[in-house]
Amino acid sequence: MSPVARPTDRSLFKVALTVGAGATIEWYDFFVYGTAAALVFPRVFFPADLPPLIAQLAAFTTFAVGFIARPFGGMVFGHFGDLLGRKRALLTALLTMGLATTAIGLLPTYATAGVFSPMLLVLLRLLQGVAVGGQWGGAALMAIESAPPGRAGFYGSFVQMGVPLGVVLANLVFYIVVAASPRTGFEAWGWRIPFLLSVGLVLVGVYIQQRLEESPEFARAVETNADVPARAPPPILRVLGDHPRTVALAGGAFIASNTCFYVAITYAVSYGDTVLHIPRNGLLACVVGASVLMAPALLIFGALSDRWGRKTLFIAGAALTGLSSLALFPLLQTLSYPAILVALSLELVCLSVMYGPQAALFAELFPVEIRYSGASLGYQLGAVIGGGFAPILATALYARYASTWPIAIFLFLVCCVSLVCTLFLTRPPTARETSEGQSS
Repeated sequence: MSPVARPTDRSLFKVALTVGAGATIEWYDFFVYGTAAALVFPRVFFPADLPPLIAQLAAFTTFAVGFIARPFGGMVFGHFGDLLGRKRALLTALLTMGLATTAIGLLPTYATAGVFSPMLLVLLRLLQGVAVGGQWGGAALMAIESAPPGRAGFYGSFVQMGVPLGVVLANLVFYIVVAASPRTGFEAWGWRIPFLLSVGLVLVGVYIQQRLEESPEFARAVETNADVPARAPPPILRVLGDHPRTVALAGGAFIASNTCFYVAITYAVSYGDTVLHIPRNGLLACVVGASVLMAPALLIFGALSDRWGRKTLFIAGAALTGLSSLALFPLLQTLSYPAILVALSLELVCLSVMYGPQAALFAELFPVEIRYSGASLGYQLGAVIGGGFAPILATALYARYASTWPIAIFLFLVCCVSLVCTLFLTRPPTARETSEGQSS
């Protein structure tokens, strides 16, 4: 057989831009749900006579369901991505997310369908979580396994940019819709528009199906059957059986950036709105501004990891994020928009030192034949522990102590956990490396 050719620089840039665009829209779908859960879902999908606080908690609970489903998505899509290819798994994840989000925009309200309305909402949110759990691994590996030698960090960071750009896109779309429709119109039909726009993700999936090739590294592994035993167990079982320590450490390494991110873009906004009484539009504008700064920072630190090493930057990022977390709330408490923008930007840029190189770091922890499963599972475990519960823990700490210092100390300690986990991360040898070591 002829060897699998590595893409040209032009085609590789097209791969990076395409999977980055898909990641942006995918995260837009995931974040737009959170905005809707805060603004309108309590009145649309729950009984009108429900106390506002209970309705809001119920809406945020459906938001949390998406995080709980993410490890399952990582396992399912990782399994098939390692067996059938990164492209197929990524395409399926994108289409699942696009169709689930579009369907949310078509759901009947509680006034129309009663209890079936929130039940359908939870089901579709579960599908969103499963899809985003599988999307990251496919997008990251499509970029990284196509990258030229020594450039995996840079090209992998295109996928990481999907998070801040998704935040920006979700906030801008909702801002435009809210501004363009009266309050009654927004609650009656306007909130559906951001969800229906998710059809764009379906179009990205179709483009990937028609224009992008399978990642060269995976194609070569299939072609040569390298390092893959004839009767190997399923990839996810191999990961859990042979690399549980690596998966656990990878999840621990990710906790800091995910926890600090969701505290910065969700709890900090809630704290500023309800406790400091800062106008919500101003807070959201600061979140958007900080997210815009985060996007190029991810590219820069992804590229620097190709020169300085992934672990070096990751450890530095954990330390910097821990220190910046101590300054986050004092800057918010100044009630000054420039100071708030600095606070959020500093936090997001510091955690970008970790998140930028993360795709390449996690991919390099596992052999190619189980890489999708291993990288996805480590990432999504960290997402559940960090992002899924961080705002709830921050809220509980403030309610208990009436001070933000316990929250800041909590964030600092989480960063210490990630720093220690990163120190102990090592890439397990492949079967070929093991056999070569034994023969020598």
